[in-house]
Amino acid sequence: MKLSQFKFRLPEEQVALEPPFQAFKNEDGTVDKVYNRDQCRLMVVHRKSGAIDMFRKDADGNDTEEFLTFRNVLDYFDEGDTFVFNDTKVFPARLYGTKEKTDARIEVFLLRELNEELRLWDVLVEPARKIRIGNKLFFDEEGPMVAEVIDNTTSRGRTLRFLYDCPHDEFRRELYGLGSAPLPRYIIEQRAATEDDMEQFQTIYAKNEGAVTAPASGLHFSKQLMKMMEIRGINFAFVTVHCSLGGFDPIEVEDLTKHKMNSEQMVVNEEACQKVNAAKLAGKKVCIVGVSTARATETAVGTDGQLKEYEGWTNKFIFPPYEFGLGDCMVVNFYHPESTMLMTTAAFGGYDLVMNAYELASKNGYRFGCYGDAMLILDD
Repeated sequence: MKLSQFKFRLPEEQVALEPPFQAFKNEDGTVDKVYNRDQCRLMVVHRKSGAIDMFRKDADGNDTEEFLTFRNVLDYFDEGDTFVFNDTKVFPARLYGTKEKTDARIEVFLLRELNEELRLWDVLVEPARKIRIGNKLFFDEEGPMVAEVIDNTTSRGRTLRFLYDCPHDEFRRELYGLGSAPLPRYIIEQRAATEDDMEQFQTIYAKNEGAVTAPASGLHFSKQLMKMMEIRGINFAFVTVHCSLGGFDPIEVEDLTKHKMNSEQMVVNEEACQKVNAAKLAGKKVCIVGVSTARATETAVGTDGQLKEYEGWTNKFIFPPYEFGLGDCMVVNFYHPESTMLMTTAAFGGYDLVMNAYELASKNGYRFGCYGDAMLILDD
C-alpha cells in the first residue's frame, strides 16, 4: 500500500491533550481535575460483518444517544478470554539543560543508558545545531548534574557522559528527578508536561522500565476495570516491549515496503506463552492491547499459531495486507494520519473498514492520540 492512502483531515481540536477528566471548581477559584482513564469513548468494529458500534443499546437492542465508554469493553468478553498487555514502564526521559557559556536552553531526550559505569547515555538534543562534541550541559543550577557531549550519532542524536560521582542508584534517582514525562511533541507544543502526566502517561500495570513513550492503548485500563475483568474470569498475559520514538517518525517514502522501523527491545516469557496458548487451544478470544504488543506477539508467534518464548529485538512493521498469526481481537487508539500505528490498525481490521471508522470518529468528535479514545476490533 501507499503512504497517501492513510492521509485524512484531523481537526486540531480533536487531538487529546489530556486524559478524560472531571473538573471541580474550588471556592478560591482554582480547579481540581480527577482523571478517569476508563471513561474515554469506545468504538467497536466488527471486522467480518463490517458493523460499527458507537452507542449504548436500550432494552430492545436499539441504539441510544449515549456513547459507549471504555468500561463497556467488558460486554464483549467472557470467562477464559485473555488480554495480552505490554508491561513496559516509562521513565521521565525529557530534560532541559543549559549550554555552557551561551546559556542556550537545550532539550535532552534520554533514549537509553549505554554504559552504567561510565554514565553514558544515548540521547536526542534540540536544537541539535547548537550542540557539538566537547560541549557541556548543565541541568540544575543548584546541583552537580553536568553532561559532556562525546559523540554525534545521528542528525539529532548525541552520546552524553554525565559527570556525576556517586553510586549508580543515586545517579539515576537524581537524573530522573530532573526529567518530566516524555509526552509526544504534538502535546508539549501545546502545553508543558505536569506532575500528573508522570502518573497518567503510565499504564497501571507498568513493571519493566525502559520505554520512552507509553504503550498508549493500555492507558485506558483502570484498576477498577481490571478488577472487574478479573472477577469475570478474564485472564491477563504480559509481554515487554520497550516503546521507542519510532512510531512517531514520519514516513518519508510513498511505498510502505521501503520504510524501516526502529528496533525495540522485547521479551515474551514462558508464563505469557502458557496463558495465551491455553486460551487459543480452548477456543477463547485472545485480545492484543496496542500496536507495540502486536509487534511483539507477531514477532514471537510460530507457524503453528502458538506464542513462543522470545528475548531480543523487533523491527517488525505491520501494514496491509498482513495476516495476523495470533490475536483475534485488538484494542487500539485513534492515531494520527500517515502513522505506522494507523497502518497496523488497518492491517488488523481491514483498510476500508478502519478508514470508514476513522471518518465516523472524526464526524462524531472522537479524540485522537495517546490520551484519546479507543477502538476495539472484534473478529465477528
